[in-house]
Amino acid sequence: MSGNNKNGIVIAGGGLTGLAAGHTLSKAGFGLTLFESDTTVGGLSKTMLHNGFRFDLGGHRFFTKDARIDAFVRELMNGELICVPRKSKIFLRGRYFDYPLKPFNALFGLGVPTTAGIIADYAVQRMKRMIRVPGQISLEDWVVSHFGRAMFNLYFKEYSEKVWGLDCSRMSMDWAAQRIRGLSLTKAIRNAFFKFSGKDIPSLADRFVYPELGIGRLSDRLKEEIERYHNHVVTGACVKSLKHSGLRIESAEVETGPGRDVVEVEEFISSIPLTKLVRMLDPQPPHNVLEAAARLRFRDLVVVAVMIDRERVTDQTWIYIPEKKIPFGRIHEPTNWSEKMAPPGKTLLVMEYFSAIGDAVWNEHDERLADITVRHLEQLGFIKKHEVLDSLVVRAPRAYPLFEVGYDKHCAVLYDYLERFTNLHIAGRTGMFKYYNMDHAIASGMKAAESVNGAFRQHIKP
Repeated sequence: MSGNNKNGIVIAGGGLTGLAAGHTLSKAGFGLTLFESDTTVGGLSKTMLHNGFRFDLGGHRFFTKDARIDAFVRELMNGELICVPRKSKIFLRGRYFDYPLKPFNALFGLGVPTTAGIIADYAVQRMKRMIRVPGQISLEDWVVSHFGRAMFNLYFKEYSEKVWGLDCSRMSMDWAAQRIRGLSLTKAIRNAFFKFSGKDIPSLADRFVYPELGIGRLSDRLKEEIERYHNHVVTGACVKSLKHSGLRIESAEVETGPGRDVVEVEEFISSIPLTKLVRMLDPQPPHNVLEAAARLRFRDLVVVAVMIDRERVTDQTWIYIPEKKIPFGRIHEPTNWSEKMAPPGKTLLVMEYFSAIGDAVWNEHDERLADITVRHLEQLGFIKKHEVLDSLVVRAPRAYPLFEVGYDKHCAVLYDYLERFTNLHIAGRTGMFKYYNMDHAIASGMKAAESVNGAFRQHIKP
C-alpha cells in the first residue's frame, strides 16, 4: 500500500469521479492514495474483456455540453476517441419504433387511432398546463403532465417500473426531470421534421464520442496519469471504517486481502455509496442520520453478454424493451460502437437485467441466465442458438440511485450532517445519490479536488 501520500489525501472509490479527483490533484502536485474495492478501476464505467470480446456494463456514451469536460476528455484520450452515430429503437407490441420519436414511424407502427389519441391527450395536457401547473411529486405526475396519460401508459409506465422495480406513483419526479429534461413531443416532432440535431437536448444527441477499446479506457487512462505523477491507485482495497474526532476525519481503516491497515487522513474524498459512507463513520452518526441512510436504496444491474458467430446482428446502439414479458430491459451491440469490440467476423449482444440483490434474477445461476437470454433473443428474431459462441454474466451492485418519493428529504439529512466535517468531500453518482451522467461524474470529481486544493491553500495562508 505504499505510495506518494505526503499530503495525507485519501480517495475512496475508483470510478470516474474518484479517478478524476485523483488526476486533478496529481496534476496540481499533491500526493495521494486512491482505494478501489474492485479488482479493476472504472466502477460501472468499465469495459470487460472476455476471450477477445469487449463490452461495457450497459454501453456508455460520452456526450457533454461542458466545454471544459469535453476538452479534458479529448486531451486525456489523445486520439483514441471515435465519433459514433446514435441509432436507437424501442421494441413494443412486436414492432420496432425509432427513438427519439419520428411521427411517421409512430403513425404507421401504432396505427392512426392510437397515434391520434396520444397527440390529442398531449394537447389537452398542454392546455391544462397553460391554465394551471398541476402538483407534481411522482414520476407518473411529471410524465402525464408533460406527455399525456396515453403516452405514459403506452411507454413510460411499463418500462419505468421494469427498470426501477417500483410503481410509478412511488418514484420521484426528479428522475424524469433529470433524465428527460428539455424533451417534449413538440421538440421531438420538430427534430423529426426539420432534422434538428438536438444538441441542446441530451436525450436527443444524435452523435457521441467513444473510445475505440471501450468506455473503460477513460478510467484506465486516468489511472495511468495518476500513477505517472508517482501517486498510488490501490485496487482490491476496501475502506471499512473512518475514525473521526472534532468534526475531522483522522484515519481510514482499509482492508486489503487478508489484512487491514490504518491510513492517516488529512483530506478525504468519498465517491463510495453515500449510505455506506455514513455507516462506516466511527463514532456512529446520530440515530436520525442512520435512519435517513437506511431509507435510501439503490437499483442493481445484471449484465449478460452473448458472443455471436456473425459479423453483425443489428445496426443499433441501443434497443429498449419496455414489455415485462421480456426479462431484460435494454440491448446494445458493442461492435456498432467500435469494430474493435470483437474479433474480426464476430459480434456480441449485451442485455441489461434491472435487478435487486437477492431477487430471482440476481441469484440465478450464470448458465441458466444465459440460456434464458439466448431463448428470448431467438424469439425476438435476433439470433439462432447455434450461432452462440460464449457468454458472460456480470453483476453490478448499486448501479443506480433509486429515487423513491421522499428520497430528497433523507438526502438532505445526510448532506447536512456530512457537511459539518471540515475535511470530508463527497462526490459522484453513488457518493451523492444523484443520477449523474459520465460528464457530470467527472466534473463532480474535479470539484471535490478543487475543494481539497482550497483547503490546503487555507492551511498555508499567512
